[in-house]
Amino acid sequence: MNPGRHPVIALKLARPVLVVISVAALLWTAGLAAFAFSIPTSPTDRTTPVDAIIVLTGGSERIEEGLALLDSGLGKKLFISGVAEGLSPAEVFGDLTPKPEKVACCIELGHTAENTAGNASEAARWLAREGFTSLRLVTGSYHMPRSLLEFRRAMPTITVIANPVFPGRVKVEQWWRFRGTAGLIASEYVKYLGVTIKSFLPSSPTPPKTA
Repeated sequence: MNPGRHPVIALKLARPVLVVISVAALLWTAGLAAFAFSIPTSPTDRTTPVDAIIVLTGGSERIEEGLALLDSGLGKKLFISGVAEGLSPAEVFGDLTPKPEKVACCIELGHTAENTAGNASEAARWLAREGFTSLRLVTGSYHMPRSLLEFRRAMPTITVIANPVFPGRVKVEQWWRFRGTAGLIASEYVKYLGVTIKSFLPSSPTPPKTA
């Protein structure tokens, strides 16, 4: 057998693999771009009242927005999901601390969620306990697509209105020019794909916890 033929055979065998890898990379990049351009850059609904305002922890802008929405009467109660165990309302709100009577009647903190899926489960249990059927979801704009998937999966009968906030450090409109933003969006895209795949699997709504 001619030894010179081995590289040729190897190249022929490798070519289909390289084609598959190239196509997969192209599809992934195109999907990333489509995902990035789907991230909201401005609010779309600032007027529809709901039963509850749900804030996912991750930045003071989110809490500030949640309080503003509550004060404006767009929700009956405010629920902040994913608060570290042991934190008091004063520690959570800092300089934004609302009046004590507002905290007593209309604001609750959730301490069990450790990720976005946990946020959705925690919020679903709270909504069921309160008898609420609609919510306004407050989180970072880059985090909104994945959050909506998780929430709609956990509570398919609940009306969810997206209420994104826009952290100044995240340059969504020109994300490809900023390494930090590009890395953040790429990470969110990978997680979004995972949730999308999970959404095709059977799921039952999160039941309320019993006392």
